[in-house]
Amino acid sequence: MEIDAWVWWLVAATGLGIGLVITTMPELGMLAVGAVAASATAGLFGGDAVLQVVVFAVVSTALIAVVRPIAKRHRAQQPQLATGVDALKGRQAVVLERVDGSGGRIKLAGEVWSARALDAGRTYEAGQEVDVVDIEGATAIVI
Repeated sequence: MEIDAWVWWLVAATGLGIGLVITTMPELGMLAVGAVAASATAGLFGGDAVLQVVVFAVVSTALIAVVRPIAKRHRAQQPQLATGVDALKGRQAVVLERVDGSGGRIKLAGEVWSARALDAGRTYEAGQEVDVVDIEGATAIVI
C-alpha cells in the first residue's frame, strides 16, 4: 500500500504543530503552515516532489520573513496601560509632612503615602508639589 505524498506532508505539519506546542517556538508553526501548503500542492494540484518542496520552502520562508519581525516588535512594546505601582510613577503628589532623605508623608492619587527624597540632601516642605520617580515597597521616592 502506497501512501500519497500529501499525507506525508500533513504528518509533517502535525509533527511540527506538536513541536510548536511543546517548545512554543513560533517558527515551527510557520513551517507547519508551509507543510500544509505543500500538502495542498500535492493533493489538490498534483504537483511533483520538486514543486512540493519549493512551495514548502517559499511559504515557510515568507511567513518567517514577514511574521517574525512583527512578532518581535510586539514583544518589545511596553504595555499600553500601566497598573498598580507602575501607574503611580511619574505622577505629581502634594507634600503633607516635610519630606527629606529620611522620610515624610505625601498625598498621592488621593492616598497618604510615606515618601523620601531621591536626593538625600534635598528637603520638601508641606504644600509643595513633588514628582514621584519610583516606589520602593510602600515608600514613594520623590523629586
